[in-house]
Amino acid sequence: MSHVPGLRSPYAKVGRLVYFGRMLDKIRLHAAGKLPPEYVANLGDQGAPTMFDARCCRFLGVSFADLTKQTLAGSTDEEILTWAHAHGTAHTDEECEIWSMFLCKRGWRDIASAVVKQRIEQFGLAGKPILTMFDFIDYDEGRDPGADRPWEKL
Repeated sequence: MSHVPGLRSPYAKVGRLVYFGRMLDKIRLHAAGKLPPEYVANLGDQGAPTMFDARCCRFLGVSFADLTKQTLAGSTDEEILTWAHAHGTAHTDEECEIWSMFLCKRGWRDIASAVVKQRIEQFGLAGKPILTMFDFIDYDEGRDPGADRPWEKL
């Protein structure tokens, strides 16, 4: 994989949630025919339940199809998140913080650690300070989370 113009870091927040904006970017890029094929397999909530899009839709309590309709209707990220909160599962600030921290740390000392290690080797990123899946995604797409330390800004 490589840099995908218009696809933000998974660390970037919309409202109280990390990753959500990235999922919206993927929806928009896919609709415009600009999402690379290797990203399409992980798009939406119909694939593996451990994929971040699927997890995010379940957390919000909305289907990916409905989220896609809202996104492609031209709403802003904040408007789409407001819609998701209104039509899905309501969450407290604490629940959103726990969700965001779970995703940010996925792959660090958990069941996904082996996947992170495998991807580091597969994509030639050995020697990079990659601890989590978010770190891997950022390094793979040409961002340096080690320098930016986005987790400190959450």
